[in-house]
Amino acid sequence: MTAAARAWAAVGTLAVILAITAGWWALALWPVDDAPAWLTLTRETCFGTAGTGLPDAGGWLVLVGQPLSMLLVLFAAWGRDVRAGLRAATAGVAGQLVVGASAALLLAGAMGVALRVRVADAQPFASSRTEAIAGQLNRINDVPKPLALVDQRGRTVTLEQFRGRPVIVTFAYAHCETVCPLVVNDVLVARDQLPGHDPVVLIVTLDPWRDTPSRLASIAERWGVTGDAHVLSGPPEQVERVLNAWRIPRARNERTGDLSHPSLVYVVGADGRIAYAVSGSTPVIRAAVEAL
Repeated sequence: MTAAARAWAAVGTLAVILAITAGWWALALWPVDDAPAWLTLTRETCFGTAGTGLPDAGGWLVLVGQPLSMLLVLFAAWGRDVRAGLRAATAGVAGQLVVGASAALLLAGAMGVALRVRVADAQPFASSRTEAIAGQLNRINDVPKPLALVDQRGRTVTLEQFRGRPVIVTFAYAHCETVCPLVVNDVLVARDQLPGHDPVVLIVTLDPWRDTPSRLASIAERWGVTGDAHVLSGPPEQVERVLNAWRIPRARNERTGDLSHPSLVYVVGADGRIAYAVSGSTPVIRAAVEAL
């Protein structure tokens, strides 16, 4: 490939990354009155959107982190070619107009995001943020599937043994460095903010092949799991049956071993039934437990 071809390919890749980013941000933040169910579900699953209509911490990390990582890879591999392509593109009047219009659109988008956040934060709420969120929750009242796995202390933990107490159940894996630590932190912070409810926390691994029972103690220490909170694993086929029974969507990248999954949290009531399925966001988890 010639130098000119590499330069134009690099600029084209940059344009694709910016277009994907703009579409991703529009999907997450574009204000829609009476949003269709598929859009609401997509925003909740991908960005943890709830309450104010804005993403949770994990959602913002996805919106910012993924474009930055793609740009870093692009400039690390083709930095010189990107600069050469931009110089070539702006050599003529038409190219200058296209680049200028693109920059103006990006600036307008950034201003739109800032306004969206400001307006969302200014919306009136009920007497408390938790009360407002609780009013938007949909109770599902499902009977949970069996769950019997080993925790970081080497004990077999079942859901039934906590009957009479609320239980917060979520799913994560140790090698995840983006969504999982945030979800675990949100769950533990919500637990600590609910001393009167005394909820139990169960964190089921999504990666039983690497998160073996012998590693759970170190994983629990890394995540700061203390008190009546349990990191659970077991034989892969047993864990997979649990994940399938609890309807946890996931997809493994066979090359890296990473898993794509939503920040899903189940809140089980004292009666042993699943009351709510929510995103991994501390205010939402807290509201769900308080609404039991």
